[in-house]
This record gives sequence, structure tokens and C-alpha cells, in this order.
Amino acid sequence: MFTGVSLNDNLGKIHFYLTFIGVNLTFFPQHFLGLSGMPRRYADYNDCFYAYNQLRSLGSFLTVVRVVFFLLIVFEAFISKRPVMVFNMNSTQLEFVSSRVPHSYHTFTQPTKLY
Repeated sequence: MFTGVSLNDNLGKIHFYLTFIGVNLTFFPQHFLGLSGMPRRYADYNDCFYAYNQLRSLGSFLTVVRVVFFLLIVFEAFISKRPVMVFNMNSTQLEFVSSRVPHSYHTFTQPTKLY
């Protein structure tokens, strides 16, 4: 809203799924490693924990990839300059009452009554 451009919906959905998969691949193996008896904050671990630690590292890598992907989505939004679509369907938030995006400093000259 404050930039006046909107993000690509399809790329945003891809970003969501990358985040969901990356975070779950990072933290679920940690849960199972703790149940298996691996101590925390160890630089070296037993070979029986190798597969879980590899899966955890893959999840962390996906999390880094999705951060870079998000920066590319934001860059693409500024390049394409898609306008933000504002729907004023009996909104109770001041951000959606005004039709001008981004809002100027003194958008409302008098207090706005919200129902």
C-alpha cells in the first residue's frame, strides 16, 4: 500500500510454498533429532543423525533461496509498476477508505467517521 505498486500473485504463492517447505524442512528434523537424543549446540554429531542434519540443511538453504526470491519479487513489482487495487467495500480501516494510493500526508482534512 505505501509504495503504490502490487506484487505478482503467482510469484507470491510460489514464495509462500517455498517458505512453508523450507521452514518445515528446517524445524521438523530438529524435533526428531531432539527426540532421538542429539544434544543441542554441537559442532560434531554422531553418524546416525546424518540424514536428519542433511534434511535440516536443505531446509535452511530453501529458506535463504526464498529470501532472495522475495527480493526479486519486490524488484519485479517496482519494474512492472502494477497499481495497487483498492476495494472500498464498507471498510472499517482508514487505509482502504481513500482511493488515492499511496496516500498523501494530509489525506483527511477532517476526522473520518468509521461505522
